[in-house]
Amino acid sequence: MSLYGMMRTGVSGMQGQSNRLGTVADNIANANTNGYKKSMTEFSTLVIASGEGSYSSGGVVSNVRSAVSRQGVIQYTPSATDLALYGNGFFVVQDTAGQPFLTRAGSFVPDDEGRLVNAAGFYLMGYSFENGAPTPVSNSFAGLEPIQVLQQALTATPTTFGRFSANLPASAAVVPAADLPSTNAPGATFTNKTSMVTYDSLGGEVLLDIYFSKTTANEWEIAVYNQADGAPTTGFPYATGPLATETVTFDGTTGQLATASAKDIQIPIPGGETLNLDFSTITQLSAGYIPGDSNVNGSAASAMKEIKIDGDGTVYAQYENGTLQELYRIPLANVRSPDELNVESGNVYSQSTSSGDVFLGFAGEGGFGSVRSGALEASNVDIGEELTAMIESQRSYTANSKVFQTGSELMDILVNLKR
Repeated sequence: MSLYGMMRTGVSGMQGQSNRLGTVADNIANANTNGYKKSMTEFSTLVIASGEGSYSSGGVVSNVRSAVSRQGVIQYTPSATDLALYGNGFFVVQDTAGQPFLTRAGSFVPDDEGRLVNAAGFYLMGYSFENGAPTPVSNSFAGLEPIQVLQQALTATPTTFGRFSANLPASAAVVPAADLPSTNAPGATFTNKTSMVTYDSLGGEVLLDIYFSKTTANEWEIAVYNQADGAPTTGFPYATGPLATETVTFDGTTGQLATASAKDIQIPIPGGETLNLDFSTITQLSAGYIPGDSNVNGSAASAMKEIKIDGDGTVYAQYENGTLQELYRIPLANVRSPDELNVESGNVYSQSTSSGDVFLGFAGEGGFGSVRSGALEASNVDIGEELTAMIESQRSYTANSKVFQTGSELMDILVNLKR
């Protein structure tokens, strides 16, 4: 056995255990770092060819890997912009120079410009809804921009769609054609009436008067007016004609709208947009006038209250009146071999030659995990495991140092033989 080889083997063992102790130290130091993935030192043999009648000791090679694909425990927080990933994927972030990285560290807060930034100073990236519902670019970061949650103080949404449901009494008397509300005559009569609040483009309330008048046994007229134009007390005549009129026909047997009947009405809202009011569920049965569910979209001017983030990564602005506005959608990124990613400072990762190419998608689709708002993924470090590994490495290091020491002492004996 080569004494020099014995000493080199001891040094190799000490170096390998030094690397392992280094990863243990890193793991313990980052045990409370959100999204941190533990490092592991793995060993493989190093064999040196031996000649006949002699043996050349080899050594050990240490390789450090990160357990990036191992899920950490989800811990919940009171902040809606704290984000955790459950399952596969990474958030896409960028540094101040615009360089993209991947991370699982989701402790984001708005900076002075409203951009979501994590504790390491990386900005969360997403697709904007400004030009409609986004779609991910599967093999590129193109189209991503820093998510900014500071919006204008007030916003208003005009009414564009609504639903109305009611029962119109089958036994109602027919209204003469000359007296129908659509004539806007001073003595106009009607069978039933309802009012509905809608919103113009500035968020102002526009109250609509909707008249239902029976014209024949199974036919009704619907006439819609702007209440603000009505005459005091009586309503008729209105200052302007009806905003919209429509005729509906019922099946006399079932009391449901006939197949060929109109089932909605287009109403131009003064100062706003056209309201498509769906009344496909109204009936004509032997009962009184019974209004059912009715609702419209749109909202009055309102200030933003808070940010909400759904499990699919959609970022909403919620306003004081309860309405939600889609702002961004957070994509997730992944690679074929996450454990082979390059580990960078700031708890982020970059693509390596062994990890495979980065590809993007949305949470809950194509094998990606889900986004959890108001939560953080804890480190996947187990302190007990690390302390155990530390003791093992300490003993192995000591044993390898004894190998080196023994080899050194034998070399001294060999050198002294010459004397």
